[in-house]
Amino acid sequence: MMYSQETFKSSYVDVNYFQGNIALHNNYILHLIEGHPEGVIVSWNKKTFGQEDWQEGYNYPDYGASFSYQNLKSETLGNNYALYAHYNFYFFKRHLMFRIGQGLAYNTNPYDKYDNYKNIAFGSTILSSTYFMLNYKRERIFDRFGLQAGVSLIHYSNANVVAPNSSINSVTLNVGLTYNLDDEDQEYKHTVVKENFTQPIKYNFAFRSGVNESDVIGMGQSAFYVLSAYADKRLSKKSAVQFGTDIFFSNFLKDLIDYNAVAFPENNIDPDTDYKRVGLFVGHELFINKMSVESQVGYYVYYPFDFEGRTYLRIGLKRYFGEKWFAALSLKTHGAKAECVEFGVGIRL
Repeated sequence: MMYSQETFKSSYVDVNYFQGNIALHNNYILHLIEGHPEGVIVSWNKKTFGQEDWQEGYNYPDYGASFSYQNLKSETLGNNYALYAHYNFYFFKRHLMFRIGQGLAYNTNPYDKYDNYKNIAFGSTILSSTYFMLNYKRERIFDRFGLQAGVSLIHYSNANVVAPNSSINSVTLNVGLTYNLDDEDQEYKHTVVKENFTQPIKYNFAFRSGVNESDVIGMGQSAFYVLSAYADKRLSKKSAVQFGTDIFFSNFLKDLIDYNAVAFPENNIDPDTDYKRVGLFVGHELFINKMSVESQVGYYVYYPFDFEGRTYLRIGLKRYFGEKWFAALSLKTHGAKAECVEFGVGIRL
């Protein structure tokens, strides 16, 4: 693979060591917490200086890629290796950095019903992973070298694609070394003209799908389908509020209803109970160039079978293609309990 000099112009690398604790988000993982996880995150970062209008509006963020290694200090859990894409956002004269990274992780010792039945956190080798980093940062303290330190939160889950999936969250302290690949930085461009941004209400239609499994290990994966319709109103160039409805066709609930009707007759569950659900939600969308971050809180108004409560959350990324079409990748949860990863397409009219 060939890289031009321009690719690495105005970029830097950082290496961060971290150590901390596994958060006890439910008592089922208590037996998995045996020590203080530690690891390293190595990142390449590309700086922005206002070459595009959106960059100044977000105080010239960095974007890049990260690799992490984490020793979870548990023979049952194994170790995790992960690759991420990330953004760095800056505050307080660029001394405070907030990073958000999203990617995939590889676990060395997932659940196995014979050899590793205690690992209820990771039911698969491939996991989804998200990490957040809040650091105080000073670049070029000595020549091209700088320092950063702060706190990081690292999350691993397979979003119930395969059971079990209790997930692991690590809360850590980190300290790192930065190295700029250029002698000096460019000048920041100031081109954004401050003006009121208005846009009429837009109407969105989305189709989401994927596969998941209930918490009953060995029940098998099933496809799910979600139809969504919602309106949004832009408050500014950066953000919009949403209100709409979801219709869920979650086939894993069919299997779960049948299982509970047979396995727990004392609960008087009708095997013909409808598996479909309908929800109403409010949300927010944060626009970052052609990407956006979507967060929604929903409530099931049609809820014939009780599964993890009536409130649900969705957080995800969208990528716009032109003015109307978009693709989406989102995580649907009930509190800290993930239900599925949704792959979607839609149109904004």
